[in-house]
Amino acid sequence: MSLAKLTHDIPRRHAHNLRTVRRQPWAELSGALGDLGTLLPLMISLAQHDSISLSSTLVFSGLFNILTGAVFGIPLPVQPMKAIAAEAISRGYERGMVTAAGGWVSLAVLVLAATGGLRWMGGVVPTPVVRGIQIGAGLQLVGYSSGVVGGGREEWEMWVFAGLGVVLVAVFVLGTTRRRGGGGGKAVPFALVMFIGGVVWAMTHVKKEDRPGWAPWTPGVQIPAWLGVEGRSYTGLEVLGMAVGQLPLTTLNSVVAVSALAGDLVPEMKVTVTGLGFSVAGMNLVGCWFGAMPMCHGAGGLAAQWRFGARSGASVICLGVLKLGLGLVFGDSLVSVIDKFPGAVLGVMVLGAGLELTRVARVLDEQERAERWMVMLVTMAGIVAFRNDAMGFAGGMVCHWFYRLAAWWEGRRQGEVHL
Repeated sequence: MSLAKLTHDIPRRHAHNLRTVRRQPWAELSGALGDLGTLLPLMISLAQHDSISLSSTLVFSGLFNILTGAVFGIPLPVQPMKAIAAEAISRGYERGMVTAAGGWVSLAVLVLAATGGLRWMGGVVPTPVVRGIQIGAGLQLVGYSSGVVGGGREEWEMWVFAGLGVVLVAVFVLGTTRRRGGGGGKAVPFALVMFIGGVVWAMTHVKKEDRPGWAPWTPGVQIPAWLGVEGRSYTGLEVLGMAVGQLPLTTLNSVVAVSALAGDLVPEMKVTVTGLGFSVAGMNLVGCWFGAMPMCHGAGGLAAQWRFGARSGASVICLGVLKLGLGLVFGDSLVSVIDKFPGAVLGVMVLGAGLELTRVARVLDEQERAERWMVMLVTMAGIVAFRNDAMGFAGGMVCHWFYRLAAWWEGRRQGEVHL
């Protein structure tokens, strides 16, 4: 699908958004909050390290939530580039290096999208490998959820939050599988209830002097350190190292896997890898000049928002309006209150996202042959073991081609060639 075709489809997608939000407004609002479990911890940690501008991140991620919701018509998330975020937090990299790393990734994705490289990848990467990437990401989220529940708390407080998390998991299972008034009713807006409870908790546990106040966003150009920090050795290599580590994750999980998952969830709203590539590139090649967090899409975020009720782009448009308003009015003064947001609530949201993402295994198990199931398992195992999408992708492709080689050899022995 070309950019012209995508823009031509905007009225149809806009109509889909309107129909959906009118039919289930509370579910759309609930689903909009489903990806906060991965967004908030990374965004706050980066802001506390001064690796990003929180106000610019809220403003630009809000704008791109609105744009992607309107253009694609599905609950497409805008979330952190996780590999860059993890490296920046662990090493304390400064803002210019972090934004430059995101910029380099986006330049590479832009080239791949413009030249058809992403479309080629979407065609040659076998379905089981894509499924394995999705399930591996889901299992990583399940593991990550336990750390979110008690991360950074005192020991006694961690146990309180962990206990609350167990209760919320039980409520989560009931709230997302039962529906009011029987089978055909509307889903309980569980994420919305959790979010409101978390905000109340955070506001009552933040010091009075640290509560958010009037701090309007003042845009200012911040030049990314494309080749590192002047006068400091090796920082250029560190910037490129962050970008190289993120690129496979972005192309595979943020583009190829998202396109496949969107096709499963909302096949009538076709989302192409080329369109997603241009979206990722545009977000960062604009935001990086203002200190915004490197951003991408993600199969986990899409699964999370779908799990909590989102069925159209209206959900992320609502989230975008909220983030944009908070960034413009309160800006960096929000750090303290967001830092107090209960980890148990975030952990349950992350857990829900992970469980939803792993459900794609059922489709492959019922419809594909045993060898494809093995390819998916090898891909998933590589991602979980090495915590790296590229390693899982490489393992899955090697397994896939071993099967193809074995089929070719067997066909040759029988006088037929099957490739």
